[in-house]
Amino acid sequence: MAQQHLDPTNSTNSTVVPADAVAGYLRAQATEFLRALRTHRETGGGAAAGAEESAYAALALRRSARRISGTLHTFRPLLDTDWSESLRPELAWLSGSLGREHAYAARLNRLVTALNRLSGATPFPTQPPIPTRPTTTSATTGRSTTAASTAGARPADAASTAGSRSVDATSTAGGRSPAAVPTPDRGNLTVGAAKAGALLDRQLTLARTRAHSAALQALGSSRFHAVADSLAVLASEVPLTPTAPTADLRPLAAAAHDRLRDAVTGLPLHMAGHPYNAEALIHGLSPDTAPHPQDAPWHQVRLLLRLHRYALEVLYPEAVPVDVRLLAAGEALNRHRDASEAASAAASAARTPRITPATAYALGVLHADQRHEVEASRFAFQQSWQKEAVSTS
Repeated sequence: MAQQHLDPTNSTNSTVVPADAVAGYLRAQATEFLRALRTHRETGGGAAAGAEESAYAALALRRSARRISGTLHTFRPLLDTDWSESLRPELAWLSGSLGREHAYAARLNRLVTALNRLSGATPFPTQPPIPTRPTTTSATTGRSTTAASTAGARPADAASTAGSRSVDATSTAGGRSPAAVPTPDRGNLTVGAAKAGALLDRQLTLARTRAHSAALQALGSSRFHAVADSLAVLASEVPLTPTAPTADLRPLAAAAHDRLRDAVTGLPLHMAGHPYNAEALIHGLSPDTAPHPQDAPWHQVRLLLRLHRYALEVLYPEAVPVDVRLLAAGEALNRHRDASEAASAAASAARTPRITPATAYALGVLHADQRHEVEASRFAFQQSWQKEAVSTS
């Protein structure tokens, strides 16, 4: 039996959804915003438990701000134009200010986890020390020189293959095969990964600290108080247009759904269906630090999917029916966004002056790993969307 997807254009309910539904949704979200604001003010600056609760309250503030802003965008023909157009940019500013700290923390956790996975969950085992012969310290100087000269004539000598191995280390190996000596290149890669993790920790922790300070400043600014006052009024009164009482919300929600489908149609899903996207390497070494040009359309689809989900919340005030396709698509696009931003952070860290080649190499491997996650997320989205197309055909 084919799954029924939540398409407002094909709703089985022919009943008109009045504008009171969007008004009730906006009032509920404004009330949630004010409740979260009170919790944030009561717990801010307290102990560790209070700080954690304050962080959850900040996320709740952002959640309500996003939903109010998205609803104002989707159903703007039914709302007072001057009021909604002046409030939407302020909500976007607030949502961005409150979300950066959490984003930096999640990005650092993602990159450190990836580094641990790429370098191994446990450190590389240390090799036992090679015993030396105390009687050959001074009496065998000539033999050591002869051994070194003989080793120089061998094409597969350890000094030529390892590059950084000294002649003394070769002579003190007691004639042991170079394969028995720990490979310093692997150790250098491990050290490079550790230094890359430390560099990312410094940079992203600093960015998170600055974002936290900026969020506190934003919450204490007159700009935020103006937004809070507007939402306090919204919790009791929604400025609708004179024609709103006779309007039906379903066509506006269907328009949001159509914008989502059109944006998905513009995605290169044929490329996402392949295991590797070679075109993602185009301009990969460009000095431009702007986000990857292929990512922007996918980020736009993620935004439109979120607006479509908010519209469904308005149409189904009690509980939105579960749509597995929407859940899978949203999760894939969230992973796509996270991996894309993590790859940009790794590339930015690799541009740090005076880092060692091993550190830069580890950051390059990390960047490639996150771009691979981007491709995997696109493939997952493509698979879920193709299943949706098959089931509704």
